[in-house]
Amino acid sequence: MIHDLVNVNQLSLEDVRHLINLATAFKQGAQVHLRQPAYAMNLFFENSTRTHTSFEMAERKLGLQVLPFVPSASSITKGESLSDTVKTLQAIGVNLAVIRHPQNEYYQQLLADNLQISIANGGDGSGQHPSQSLLDIITIFEEFKHFAGLKVGIVGDLAHSRVARSNAQLLQRLGAQIYFSGPKVWFAKDLQQWGQYLPLEDLIKQVDVLMLLRVQHERFAQVEEADFNAQTYYQQYGLTPERYQQLQPHTIIMHPAPVNRGVEIASELVESPQSRIFRQMQNGVYARMAIVAQLLASQDIIADQELKELSK
Repeated sequence: MIHDLVNVNQLSLEDVRHLINLATAFKQGAQVHLRQPAYAMNLFFENSTRTHTSFEMAERKLGLQVLPFVPSASSITKGESLSDTVKTLQAIGVNLAVIRHPQNEYYQQLLADNLQISIANGGDGSGQHPSQSLLDIITIFEEFKHFAGLKVGIVGDLAHSRVARSNAQLLQRLGAQIYFSGPKVWFAKDLQQWGQYLPLEDLIKQVDVLMLLRVQHERFAQVEEADFNAQTYYQQYGLTPERYQQLQPHTIIMHPAPVNRGVEIASELVESPQSRIFRQMQNGVYARMAIVAQLLASQDIIADQELKELSK
């Protein structure tokens, strides 16, 4: 039973199947009983609309009370460590802290502290984004009912993407074939263990899932920003109407959003028949309900047996 979720590699394939089934049950209207009042706080040190709001919606749907947190008004601005902030939340009775942080693996000290409060990683630097991975695989499973042998193309800003890394790791373990594309200079060495690089024109004709990535200007070095041209990027690596016509009829388009329309994808394709971008956002609430419920079960706030029954 997981007490914290910070990295997709914590999850066994059995855990993944359980969370998919649990999220599906929540999507179909299942509810759970809290054995005691439960409290959550969402500590986002980077801007976020989807992940932040989606976690809060998931927490409220499960019956948790959500305490507000404003980074600029917190004691972290006075020099308090993240570890001491989270220990403070634990001391005043918070049960769950969802944290997004620009530093890779910010959570290592928190895990070492062996806290009673549960930690859910809402994204760390270019490291991991486990809740995004879970909602992505739920969206893929809804479409294909399996993962083995599926060809998944991950295209775009690979160098700075936690989505690319966590999705490639998890999907490869589930049996999918992973391909990468986009500017070759962004094909970081560590990605080679999960898949191969293909030119976009070769990749786009054969994948079952085309997963586009946002260009993350906030993580660019000054020289990268100076060299970047949005129109050139769109023409060379974006999903244009011409490339859309080359997709197989069953191929689905995904994007973790926010979408830069006219850069990663033509604006009119964001809601095209083969796009699942807004379905991903919808599934995010149910994926996060499954994660939060399982973390609360580790504290006996929700009965684990109740979750097992729902995921059958």
